[in-house]
Amino acid sequence: MTHYTHLWLFFVMVLGIIVLPGMDMAFVLSNALVGGRKSGLYAVAGMVAGGICHVVAGVLGLGLVLRWVPGLVNALLLGGAVYIAWIGVSVLRSQSAIGPLPAVGTPPPGVIFRRAMLTCLMNPKAYLFMLAIFPQFLRVEYGAVWVQAVVLGLIIALTQTLVYGFWAVAAGGSRTWLAARPQASIAVGRLVGGVLVLGAVWTAVQGWNAV
Repeated sequence: MTHYTHLWLFFVMVLGIIVLPGMDMAFVLSNALVGGRKSGLYAVAGMVAGGICHVVAGVLGLGLVLRWVPGLVNALLLGGAVYIAWIGVSVLRSQSAIGPLPAVGTPPPGVIFRRAMLTCLMNPKAYLFMLAIFPQFLRVEYGAVWVQAVVLGLIIALTQTLVYGFWAVAAGGSRTWLAARPQASIAVGRLVGGVLVLGAVWTAVQGWNAV
């Protein structure tokens, strides 16, 4: 296997994981629908930052620690599920998903960024990937490990940006139409909140079973 084939295989695996609906995608969609494209893109930036932290943690050996102490994985699963479920319940309890333009009650960019980063950091799917898959693509014969980690990290960041960015722009573009239709806005809010809650439960169950 050549080095380039090695990288393409990694990209395909990362793409296959990121395009699957989960907590990260639901968070980006909810922010884009509530606050527009800019809010969605700030959420994407937070997801990318969280992904970078996952790569750094993987290189520093956090995966080995989690393998030796499985209870930490379970704690992450429960913590991430509770956090996302809390966000979903907050959306479900809101009177309307979308306020008049400009958005009323939309969190500041810094808050969106931090919440997105925390969501990514508490996503069990990412830890399972770093534990089971990422180490397999760090090969001594391909040169310095830290250089390989940087390249693989860039692939992850680029894939996150393309996939989540697409959904942020698409969902944000529909906000104007929804803002003019209060009933549709409320329905979308309930749908987004429900997806977040269900996504938290599904991700926790799937991640727990995989540990």
